[in-house]
Amino acid sequence: MKKEENPIDFESSLGPWLGKTVKMVEYHMQELFKKNGLDLTKEQMVVLKKLHEKNGMSQNELARLTFRDKSSLARLLSKMEKKMYIFRTPDETDKRVNQVFLTPKGIEMMQRARPIIKNMIQNMEQGVSLSEKQLIIQTLKKVQHNINSSIESL
Repeated sequence: MKKEENPIDFESSLGPWLGKTVKMVEYHMQELFKKNGLDLTKEQMVVLKKLHEKNGMSQNELARLTFRDKSSLARLLSKMEKKMYIFRTPDETDKRVNQVFLTPKGIEMMQRARPIIKNMIQNMEQGVSLSEKQLIIQTLKKVQHNINSSIESL
């Protein structure tokens, strides 16, 4: 086998570390939801959070804010409707557009999940100083900017 001329040092690059951290956070969040009797996924929690911030947004806006394509968001929202966490209604001015709203059960689920997430964040940030946290956030914002810039230049 031919030796690679410019090998990639994955252990020193950000990608694998970001990916592993995201997977760990998602796994632990799912386990905590299950342990606390919440019938909720991380993806559903993100939608509940966005709707809690701005109830009644359009499905397209929700797709953009959650970084999901329209069809995968539609499937997610269908599952959430079956659980009675949300409901959709056609927009009054444009019937092709659906507005998404929280139900009382969705609001309750958000309220039940909030302390679990808060505790998880406290555990995750244990031993991380405020200055370290600010540096991590600043660095991640740069990485996100770099990714957005490279996508836009395609």
